[in-house]
Parts: sequence; structure tokens; C-alpha cells
Amino acid sequence: MNEALLRSLTPSVLAVLVRRGADFAAAEDAVQDALVEALRVWPADPPRDPKAWLVTVAWRKFLDATRADTARRRREDLVDEEPAPGPAPAADDTLQLYFLCAHPSLTPSSAVALTLRAVGGLTTRQIAQAYLVPEATMAQRISRAKRTVSGVRFDRPGDVATVLRVLYLVFNEGYSGDVDLAAEAIRLTRQLAASIDHPEVAGLLALMLLHHARRAARTAADGGLVPLAEQDRGRWDTQMIAEGVEILQTALARDRLGEFQAQAAIAALHADAPTVEETDWVQIVEWYDELVRLTDSPVVRLNRVVAVGEADGPRAGLAALAALDDASASSSSGKNPMPRRTAVAAHLHERDGDLVTAARLYAEAARKAPNLAERDHLTRQAARLNSRRSR
Repeated sequence: MNEALLRSLTPSVLAVLVRRGADFAAAEDAVQDALVEALRVWPADPPRDPKAWLVTVAWRKFLDATRADTARRRREDLVDEEPAPGPAPAADDTLQLYFLCAHPSLTPSSAVALTLRAVGGLTTRQIAQAYLVPEATMAQRISRAKRTVSGVRFDRPGDVATVLRVLYLVFNEGYSGDVDLAAEAIRLTRQLAASIDHPEVAGLLALMLLHHARRAARTAADGGLVPLAEQDRGRWDTQMIAEGVEILQTALARDRLGEFQAQAAIAALHADAPTVEETDWVQIVEWYDELVRLTDSPVVRLNRVVAVGEADGPRAGLAALAALDDASASSSSGKNPMPRRTAVAAHLHERDGDLVTAARLYAEAARKAPNLAERDHLTRQAARLNSRRSR
């Protein structure tokens, strides 16, 4: 069973059902039921046209569910609209569906969460991690979004900013998570960049290319994570880096700076350095200052701490981290929304020569890690320092 094929066909099948009059929540449920049926049937009896098979089965699942509802007269009318047998059109509806999911009746955060779940194929847990909220909170948010759009016709597409946010989160999960969606996110962002003239679309595409260019060097032979400072830069895709830098420079020249352009500028500075020692950390801190101004994100503020530690030394980084902790403690929630804060503290203490504290913090960070690869990396860091101390 080719689960990748099923994943790639899901958005188009969902779009067909929505265009034929199904409300989004019911259409998504029907498509999920059809995917389960495909997993059961296809290994023994693969269809000649997988998309047509999924459309037909999903529509029938939708009709079955509709018949169980109270609006029987409308349901009987829908029976006549069942797709005729035969090959399905090969159009790629994925990007269109991203826009349809960013519906004006939803808040941007709800639209992003719904699209990631229904179209991006991410689990509720993965989306919750991206938003730094508990899984139960995200499940409630997605359920509310489904209820909001239930019965709504998707004839008013949402805005570009929401679609960009979805594509960015899908890329991040594909780049560092359990599901490989990075290449698909780049493909869709290329389509979007070709269809509209928007500097932030170009900024996002540049950011994706610059990160994706380093992908081959991010993982060791045993599957472990390789930090940026330790990556073999000879394995970076220089052609992709050059393309990303060119796209970024064109976008920045328009003097309409946005979050994705600033992030891409930071990625470009990393990619431009022949060695980690030659990285222009001072300029990176300046770009992080711009990002803080644009987003006021706790994650961005934490990343800025790392850059300060590299530009001005670990003591300066620890001071910046302490100031960040003070600001977080005085916030209304009193909660620290930075799951990687402990790992940053461990790195800075190690650079400052305090191996005992660093080892303890690496072990603590490993227990909080959001995925297995990161947990293993942090555990190895703690073991490395403990080994050095025991010699």
C-alpha cells in the first residue's frame, strides 16, 4: 500500500466533494472514510484510476452520512449528483483548497489549524507542537473550526497571509518532524509565487529553499541530528542556496519587509558563511531584532538569545536569557512558552565552561524534547559532557 499516494490525492478528492456541494467538515470525514477503505481494499485489488476510485467512494460515504441527517429532501437531491464512472481529471486542486480553508468565517489561527489537519495531513499532536499549546486545546480548536464552517459554502477564499502561515508550518513539520511534507510545501509555494506578486510569498519561498538546501547534512548515518555548527557544508545544495538568495534579494529590494523575508535573511547569512567561525552573528542579531519587532514571538526571542551568545559571548547570552525569563515571569500567564529554553541554557553554559550545569540541563531538555530525534541528540550531548568530566 502506497500511503504517500493516498496522501497526495487527498486534497484533490476533498476539493471535488466541496465543489459538488458538500460542506467542509462532512467532506473531510467522507474522505477519511474512503482512505480507510482504500487501505483495506487496494492491497488485494488496486484500482486503475486511484483518484477516481477515491472520489467515487468518498462521495458515497458522504451520501451515506447525509442520509442519516434530518435534511432528507436535500440529501435525495444530492444522489443525482454522484460522479459518473470513469477517469477523474488530473487537475491539482491543492493550493486552491488551501485558500478555501482560509475562510473569512474563521480566525486565522483556526483556519491554519483546520487546513493543517484536513489538507496538510498533520496530526493534532503535531499541530499542537507547532503552536506550543496542549494537544487537547488544539483538538478543541479544530473541532470548533469544523463546526463553524459546517454548512458554509466555500465560495469566498481566505487571504494570502493565512495560506502562507499554513505552508510555513507544513514545511517545518516536513523538515523536522515525522511526516515528509517539505518538498510538497515548496512545490505549492512555487505555484503561489508564480501566480501572485507578493514579497512575503517570495520571502517564504526563499526561506524554504535555504533551509531545504541543508537537509542532506542535517542527519547522520545513524539517523541522529547534526547541529548547524557541525554540518558538512560540502553537502549543502549550493544551487538551491543561490536560487534562494536571488529570490530573497529581489523581495528585499521592494522595501516591504515581512516576517518570512527577515527569516530568510538569517538563513542566507548562515548559508553564505564558508565555516561556522565566519558566520556574521552581529548581522544575524540585527535581523532577529527586526523579527522581534515584526512578530514579538517567544520563539524568535529565544533564537535571538542564541545569536547574542555567539556574537557577544556566552555570558552575554546567559544575561539575555535571564532577561527573557524575567519578561516571561511578569507576563499575565506566568507560563514559559519556550520548550527549547532549557537546551539553549545548556548550550550557553557549555560554552561558558560550566560542564556540570550544562550536562544537567541537556538531560533535562531531553526529557522535554518534542520528538525522538531531538531527544536522542540532547541525551547524547549530556552523555558527552558527563564523559568529559569523568576523565
